[in-house]
Amino acid sequence: MASSTPLHIKLRDAPPRAVWALEQAGVAPLLARLFAGRGVRSMTELDDDLRHLLPPVGLLGIQAAARCLADAIAQGQRICIVADYDCDGATACAVALRGLALLGAAPGSLHYVVPDRAVHGYGLTPAIVDLALASAPDVLVTVDNGIASLAGVAHARAAGLAVVITDHHLPALRDDVVVLPDANVIVNPNQPGCGFASKNLAGVGVMFYVLLALRAEQRERGVYATQTQPRLDALLDLVALGTVADVVKLDANNRRLVAQGLRRIRAGQMQAGVAALFGAAGRDPRRASGFDFGFALGPRINAAGRMSDMTLGIECLLTDDPPRAAELATMLDAINRERRDVEAGMREQAEAMLEALLQREGERLGVPGAGDASAPSAGTAGAPSAGNASAPSALSIFDPSFHEGVVGIVASRLKDRIHRPTFVFARGQDGLLKGSGRSIPGFHLRDALDLVAKREPEVLKRFGGHAMAAGCTIEEAHFATFDAALQRVAAEWLDAATLSRTLLTDGPLGIEHFNAPTVRALDAQVWGQAFEAPLFTDEVDVVSQRLVGEKHLKLALRFVGEARGSALRDAIWFGHIEPVAARVRLAYRLNVDEYNGRERVQMVVEAAS
Repeated sequence: MASSTPLHIKLRDAPPRAVWALEQAGVAPLLARLFAGRGVRSMTELDDDLRHLLPPVGLLGIQAAARCLADAIAQGQRICIVADYDCDGATACAVALRGLALLGAAPGSLHYVVPDRAVHGYGLTPAIVDLALASAPDVLVTVDNGIASLAGVAHARAAGLAVVITDHHLPALRDDVVVLPDANVIVNPNQPGCGFASKNLAGVGVMFYVLLALRAEQRERGVYATQTQPRLDALLDLVALGTVADVVKLDANNRRLVAQGLRRIRAGQMQAGVAALFGAAGRDPRRASGFDFGFALGPRINAAGRMSDMTLGIECLLTDDPPRAAELATMLDAINRERRDVEAGMREQAEAMLEALLQREGERLGVPGAGDASAPSAGTAGAPSAGNASAPSALSIFDPSFHEGVVGIVASRLKDRIHRPTFVFARGQDGLLKGSGRSIPGFHLRDALDLVAKREPEVLKRFGGHAMAAGCTIEEAHFATFDAALQRVAAEWLDAATLSRTLLTDGPLGIEHFNAPTVRALDAQVWGQAFEAPLFTDEVDVVSQRLVGEKHLKLALRFVGEARGSALRDAIWFGHIEPVAARVRLAYRLNVDEYNGRERVQMVVEAAS
């Protein structure tokens, strides 16, 4: 389904002086242009050597956490990791368990628990503490959660447990004041008073840093006086996977972590479970990229938390037995296929509900063709407008048949369709509605929920998240009140600039770059959130176009200005069925299509104008 909000294709600004400086430092001209357009100004930012990582000492609380864990290991205490049910949480759990074992935790002293999304909800709840108590731990260590778990931490402390929180989410607010749980130690770059230069570490990155600090603490204590210091870089494949899958900003520090993980995977140095997941996804680890993490391995691990039990994902990352890893990866692949089927049906139903809503609203406003994604529309007085007047300021959708595990994915799809903050709700096992929201740039979703909570104090039972994604729990009877309150906040905060969909591109791509070596050079780089993969734009003549697989548009193109007899360019637009004009400006990526041993460069179209 096409988006009903107009798209503006915009050229990234690549300052010539920055491009020149990178070229003088030895960066290839095309890459220099791409890096400069993403804010890189020096070679130091591109150096992925681990010695350039920000030092752990900059993280508030990390030395106290190191001392606590060093004491626990020295005394043979039992440590329980409290994980989360997404890929970041699963990789963080595996990094914690593998790392603590490397650093001397006694056999049998390490355990973990992970919430069931449908039963326990998110974070260190009192129920999860009770589950952890079954292993008789002395210390609880949260990974990728805990910063807002006030009741759970209090429950654990009352039970006599030491609690170490490692997290990266925003803390809870009460009357606009940050409230932290009463843990023994908190390590989180986003807690008040933490001066760590990168606020973008994923949960797995925070745990990796805690292990670095723990090893340093043990070194100070003389633990390694007669033995070789453990190598923690063996965990970087997991750190890289969780960092990319959690869609955190790939600043220079995170890019180094990801680059180091990719380097090890390409060299065949990875956990058995990571190798098995590459196999299940049909991907070649020798050519591993961030794309593999975000769109192949990550979704298979996430599927366990969405549809089944994240224990499967964690066990896959923990096992050192390749046959067992392959078995678990196959199970995760099957669960992911089920997730895709459920998502497809739910998405179709949600889009039908959206069409009906747009039609009703359009008729009320007198907008011609409302509800038709391809129809032009005009703004209305007194409401923000970006060419989508029939869309609400924010969208909330619920149906009793919706599956709680995929509401976030469907919310993301609907958000992309109408370019509005979007929540999708499903009924949980406790009868409450569990909502997952996705936002657009310029609209802070967690802050919006905080304002809803202030204006309608009886509506939100729980909420949390960050700018672009958030979650909440409400009673079904309060759904309409929540919908109206969120729309009111959106109407107040959104303006025409925020509602304009802008696609940043890297401009034209010279014909000399249409070859497999260029594609491989681009794929070898670390791209991701806030350091997006290259997207080029050129004006082309469409020589032919046809549908393949009933849902993809296959194109044969000639760049404007090329001689009529020149070779045609292959292009495909996945998930797009509407024909394009005979002459059109396309935004596209490059990939290499391999078939019967032959390589062919093709353009993957993202947008047209």
